[in-house]
Amino acid sequence: MRLRLFLCAWTLLFCLGATAQYPSQTGRYPKREFRGAWIQVVNGQFRGMSAEKMQQTLIDQLNSLQKAGINAIIFQVRPEADALYASQLEPWSRYLTGVQGQAPDPYWDPMQFMIDECHKRCMEFHAWINPYRALTSLKNGIAPTHLYNIHPEWFVTYGNQLYFNPALPESRHHICMVVMDIVSRYDVDAIHMDDYFYPYPVNGQDFPDNATFARYGKGFSSKGDWRRHNVNMLIEEIHDTVRRVKPWVKFGISPFGIYRNESSDPLGSRTKGLQNYDDLYADVLLWARNGWIDYNIPQIYWHVGHPVADYETLVKWWARNSENRPLFIGQSVQNTVQNTDPTDPTINQLPRKMALQRAYQTIGGSCQWYASAVVENQGRYRDALIAEYHKYPALPPVFDFMDDKAPGKVRKVKPVWTADGYLLFWTAPKYKDEMDRAVQYVVYRFGADEEVDIDDPSHIVAITRDTFYPLPYEDGKTRFQYVITALDRLHNESKSVTKKVKL
Repeated sequence: MRLRLFLCAWTLLFCLGATAQYPSQTGRYPKREFRGAWIQVVNGQFRGMSAEKMQQTLIDQLNSLQKAGINAIIFQVRPEADALYASQLEPWSRYLTGVQGQAPDPYWDPMQFMIDECHKRCMEFHAWINPYRALTSLKNGIAPTHLYNIHPEWFVTYGNQLYFNPALPESRHHICMVVMDIVSRYDVDAIHMDDYFYPYPVNGQDFPDNATFARYGKGFSSKGDWRRHNVNMLIEEIHDTVRRVKPWVKFGISPFGIYRNESSDPLGSRTKGLQNYDDLYADVLLWARNGWIDYNIPQIYWHVGHPVADYETLVKWWARNSENRPLFIGQSVQNTVQNTDPTDPTINQLPRKMALQRAYQTIGGSCQWYASAVVENQGRYRDALIAEYHKYPALPPVFDFMDDKAPGKVRKVKPVWTADGYLLFWTAPKYKDEMDRAVQYVVYRFGADEEVDIDDPSHIVAITRDTFYPLPYEDGKTRFQYVITALDRLHNESKSVTKKVKL
């Protein structure tokens, strides 16, 4: 996943179309908002690092992102039919050890490590896999255990890369087996795919699938419809696989930022770039409409005023076409800070983009490309998140179509003096099945006479997996109200329990 502005560089200028705005749902400081960040490995940032150095680097990144208000990490675990986790299906990734198929020494499991570290910080962990890509470059060595060496007939070469043939049932079955393996063995919160479906077009080359079209394409008048059908089947099968294994795990997509141009479809956006539907054969709206994906993060990596893919035009278009599925905006940190606001050349575009994002009921947050750009504080982006846009914590949105039942209330809330200080303890609510189990707790603080309003995130003092909270005792003369709620795996929030204390 990277900026592909050159792919969209058709040079026609056009005006921003007028669109109706949805009334604001969230306000200045929303309590519910997806605040994600992508951590990629395909750029080689970890390749060949010692286990100790990579672990410390990841911890430093997570600590920085946590302070910036990020509540979900999308971590790349399968860049080219390989694994940054212990897999019996695919070889260890070259992006971990430098050599595909070579296990880390000393041995460790990066995905398990990241799950533990994310959950320790009450961040979601989304396992990011690339479905079809099998080699990022034909120059790369390929491990003996790579599936290509077992079933070369499942793969095709296109450009300088190797891909699973999307038309083959065997390809879909293997990819679904990989997903099942991850979901069944790891405590992931979501399976995530980005924009790589049928590959980005190589100039002058058609994807080499004439033989499989002749074999499997009966009933399709066009190869384009058939290719979309192939991807549709994979998306539906992955969604069904995830639901069957763990019904609380989400399946999300981060597609290229343009679905279709208006010139191709009257309902498309007023853009002039490459298209998901026509060029990548990814019918994202159909997936959302049919409930095959649980969230959508289109990569709107351009700036406001871009001549062929205007950011504002695309945000408004996706907001109108969410198809009743959670919609978040994929943000480019670099693009945002490198371009000035069209109405105020003294500031970058972050204020305008955040205001636009939060103006629509159908947009529930954003995801930052890429995490390191936030950590590095490029253009003081991280500073702005901390000071204003993520000033207070936010819970991820509720996915009520997956589960809308809140866990029970916490029990036995009591302040206790311990050797570690004054602590507020509580007991987890009882539950009947995993969907109802409390996995996190939200602690709010109010003044003694202050009205309790748990919709106001400025009163959140902790989101924790512990069943206790350290109280900031001073002299025992000031009264406070502490409010505790429980969250289940899909962030449904229980009724609150209040305890008055003197600090």
